Amino acid sequence: MRILSFLCLFGLLTGSSAATGEEPLQVSGIYPHLTVYNGPDAKGRCKGSGGECGIGAVVPWAGKLWLITYSPHCPNGSADKLFTIDEDLALETRPESVGGTPAGRMIHRETEQLLIGPYLVDKKGDVRVIDPSVMPGRITAMARHLSDPANKVYYYDMEGMLYEADVNSLDVKKLFDKPVPGWHGKGAYTAQGRFVVANNGEMHAGGHSYKTLLVGGSPKSPEEMGVLAEWDGKNWKIVERKQFTDVTGPGGIEGNPDDESPLWSIGWDKRSVILKLLDKGKWLTYRLPKGTYTYDHRGGWYTEWPRIREVLPGKMLMDMHGVYYDFPKTFSATNSAGIRPLSSHLRYVPDFCGWNGQVVLAADDTSMLQNPMAGKSQSNLWFGTWEDLSNFGPRIGQGGPWINDVVKAGEASDPFLIGGYTRRAAHLKHDAESPVRFRFAVDRKGNGTWDEFESVEVPAGGYRFHTFPEDLDAEWIRVSADKNANATVFFQLSEPGKKTDPSLFASLADVDESAPFNAGIIRPGGTTKNLQYVQFGADGKNTYDAVDEALTFLRPSDDRSKQVERIAALEKDFKVDEASVIVEWKGKRYRLPKGNAAYDKSFPAGWPRGQRECVSERYLANWHGTFYEIPREGGIPKIKPVASHNKKIQDYCTWRGLLVMSGTKTDAMPDGNYFGSTDAGLWFGHIDDLWKLGKPVGHGGPWKATKVDAGDASDTYLMNGYDRKRLELSHDQDKPVTFTAEVNVAHDGWTTYETFTVQPGQRLEHAFPEAFGAYWIRFTTDKPCEATVMLTYE
Repeated sequence: MRILSFLCLFGLLTGSSAATGEEPLQVSGIYPHLTVYNGPDAKGRCKGSGGECGIGAVVPWAGKLWLITYSPHCPNGSADKLFTIDEDLALETRPESVGGTPAGRMIHRETEQLLIGPYLVDKKGDVRVIDPSVMPGRITAMARHLSDPANKVYYYDMEGMLYEADVNSLDVKKLFDKPVPGWHGKGAYTAQGRFVVANNGEMHAGGHSYKTLLVGGSPKSPEEMGVLAEWDGKNWKIVERKQFTDVTGPGGIEGNPDDESPLWSIGWDKRSVILKLLDKGKWLTYRLPKGTYTYDHRGGWYTEWPRIREVLPGKMLMDMHGVYYDFPKTFSATNSAGIRPLSSHLRYVPDFCGWNGQVVLAADDTSMLQNPMAGKSQSNLWFGTWEDLSNFGPRIGQGGPWINDVVKAGEASDPFLIGGYTRRAAHLKHDAESPVRFRFAVDRKGNGTWDEFESVEVPAGGYRFHTFPEDLDAEWIRVSADKNANATVFFQLSEPGKKTDPSLFASLADVDESAPFNAGIIRPGGTTKNLQYVQFGADGKNTYDAVDEALTFLRPSDDRSKQVERIAALEKDFKVDEASVIVEWKGKRYRLPKGNAAYDKSFPAGWPRGQRECVSERYLANWHGTFYEIPREGGIPKIKPVASHNKKIQDYCTWRGLLVMSGTKTDAMPDGNYFGSTDAGLWFGHIDDLWKLGKPVGHGGPWKATKVDAGDASDTYLMNGYDRKRLELSHDQDKPVTFTAEVNVAHDGWTTYETFTVQPGQRLEHAFPEAFGAYWIRFTTDKPCEATVMLTYE
């Protein structure tokens, strides 16, 4: 039986375009009908087909938007497709599709062809294909040819194979099986008479041996992962043995206009994001903060595909480690000014482009990789304006030039970006047996002129936290030390809390409300493309709905409630005590702030969903009124708070590119995000809408009237990602007790932040500096006592 949705009713009353069919339904920049899938390959070409459905490339061409999907590990083809979207937003699957794991794209100027994956599309939209049997591989990048650019191009594969192909005849020749170390190839580009490739991983793969490489070999240290390498047509040379992704230049996907144009590549190490510049034959290094640790992995598996690309005339966007940047097309050695952070984001973005005046973001949304609650892998596009990109998460990041590095006296670090951030500070520490003075210099104009402006002395083997003036007008900062030492300089960059938009979430029930609400469990269906929703009934009688692409709620005769309840059962995955929220990872306890006291108890239908994968290969968690982002690799130690909400969110997932949440009010009405039937309803939006729920806040600590022994460290307590922070300490002794606060700033161990001597009967309060940020904090006391250490984040 089909039930008329509130959306349809609302459309009939108001004449909305969604109801009349004038325009396709759009929610938070996402058109549900444009969702793409892959699924099992009927030809049996790839067992991984359908395990993941990322949109590897998206390019405007021949009056349409062209896109390709990829499955994991399918060099010989798969059920993935080549798609087009026309001006009316009609999605077409191209019959020439051969699938695979493609993400490369290039426009060949001379022949006016779009090269996207294994496909070549002329200016009329006619498609030719290089079959995977002719050119097997996971094609990750194309680049202009060094000696015959008018007729040939290079195709680069994730395992390291390099082909050249004639774009007229489609003749293919393999040039190299694997010339340089590193795996999981990501980028390739030609500039200044050299062909440059980037590999972002080091896991031994593909049956290759380090012994077959033309240059380089196995890693010489744990720091050696991936590679940035160049080839002049005769010899290969390693530029840097780090993890790199995109390689491009101001010419973008058409290739640089001449051999004088610069080349850029983005990568990372444990310290920060790396931006490499090739200018006039010389390689230079710049560093930027990390917005998240969800992309870090030795194999490079979780970076698909950070890019730098022009999205509007003269306007380039860079996406790296969870931060969107305004990237200047003029970036060079003498003009490095203008890189500006726009926002943090949760979306996993393999590619992006501009189309009809809008910015289009691809995605790797709902994946079945280690995610049994997803019935079908799927992804979708997001459409919005350049200004919309600034309305996601806050401009926040961390990183540095040094983490426990051997530093030589007087040698300057790599430049680190500080332009575009309001609050800027640094953690400084070293192991020298005498004081070390750290000297900071800034490049104010991005022209390579450095002005020394400040120095900080750190005592022997000590630590200092230093805040820079908010009116400091500069693009880059660098640091040097006056003595040889093992040193850490780690920057914290942030802005005051962003504005929220409560109207987006008006349909969600507040946690303090006593009225009944629509609560249930949700999952993307497996046998169909519908969303499955089991809504809990107050009388114990649950209802089952399937939601289609029009967000119409259906009450099918085939009730799959039991299947959904089995696959997506709600289980409590955290604990709460008087002090804080407790989660465990690899046998260790971590403490997080509490929200509203109402979250100490379960909802009437059970505990709300905690951790769940919503974007491929990383997790969200909804614990005690706060959403968190959690890396698959780094886990809880690298958790990041996203937003605090005070809502009764029972469950959530991604489906058709949308974030879906249950926990709506029973009297909610259509508002662009709420959709439902007469007796069931859900919230729909974009995953980066979550930032607008409210900035992360909370209260708690490692101890609350807890008996502790002298010198025993407390559990670790989260500090990362919170704004204004206050500390309260007290104890039950009749003598003074000294509390030592230690912080873990860069995931490199514990450092003493400060000691506090608390008198008997005293409640000591401490306000952290506004710019202060650390990942974790813990405490010890110098005497046995019953101690209370509580932190408030506002």
